[in-house]
Amino acid sequence: MEVPIYTRPLARLIEQFQRLPGIGPKSAQRLALHILKRPEAEVTALAEALLEARQKVGLCQTCFHLSADPTCDICRDPRREPQTICVVEDSRDVIALEKTREFRGKYHVLGGVISPMDGIGPEQLHIQPLMQRVSRGEVSEVILAIGSSVEGETTTMYLGQLLRPFARVTRIAFGLPMGGDLEYADEITLARALEGRRELS
Repeated sequence: MEVPIYTRPLARLIEQFQRLPGIGPKSAQRLALHILKRPEAEVTALAEALLEARQKVGLCQTCFHLSADPTCDICRDPRREPQTICVVEDSRDVIALEKTREFRGKYHVLGGVISPMDGIGPEQLHIQPLMQRVSRGEVSEVILAIGSSVEGETTTMYLGQLLRPFARVTRIAFGLPMGGDLEYADEITLARALEGRRELS
């Protein structure tokens, strides 16, 4: 009978780390061994932070960005320009764009892109609430900042047709390779992409 490499609690910890995106077996092992060396108070604080984030962080009822309150900090900020809405795929894109400090409008998070192969149609995304926000007549420009994958292009074209009767629709210029995601772009590239946005044809 083969002797297990890891004792069961350690194997379970490694297994859980491996479930995280971008964490392979070696990284999972390194993280687990690091945790075991830390003081118990530090590990407890980490465990509590994980639970608190999971229990308290939900979606903003207006823009669907991550928030611990019914309305997120960006939507509540009176200094933001309500007449401009930047539409993104998910909250990682909001974070990436906020790091540029170039955009002063508000956001709308779709929660994905149209992907028939994955069973995701317009009904599964936060498109109806976006239409409600824009159709009130207070929004003058909608910036589509969606990735340049095939699914992203499909979503961009679909939204453009829906939104054009209500507001000016632009899309960010892409200094990214085809299929590139906003979250992986550096801040200068994203800032230039916002500045160089063009009317959606």
